Amino acid sequence: MSVMFSAELKRLRTEYGLTQAQLATRLGISASAVGMYEQGRREPDSELLARLARMFHVSTDTLLGFRQEPQAGQEQEVNSVIDRFTNILKNQQGLMFNGTPLSEADREKIVNAIRVAAAIAIPEEGENDESKD
Repeated sequence: MSVMFSAELKRLRTEYGLTQAQLATRLGISASAVGMYEQGRREPDSELLARLARMFHVSTDTLLGFRQEPQAGQEQEVNSVIDRFTNILKNQQGLMFNGTPLSEADREKIVNAIRVAAAIAIPEEGENDESKD
């Protein structure tokens, strides 16, 4: 594997607000194994690599540094972006709105509001968004 895998794993873990120990628990491995992956001293097997990709909603190519996820201006699925945001929102500690901590229910309401807004803004298949005369 490459240094890219180590850096990408650490970036995704911190983006999701997880400690090495929390990621290790979710994966059923030791925290020291996660640390070694992030330091480039150990490589995951293909099964663990696939689990990491699913957990972080990225491709295995992205984890391995072969292909970057789409940047601004490139096409990607809205649901994929919303799913990624949902995981980040659920795992981020200490989130507040107007000085008040967000509860689990508050976080769920935010995600649901985003999904409703996307459904309203994006026309269904077969519809078009051009105004009719």
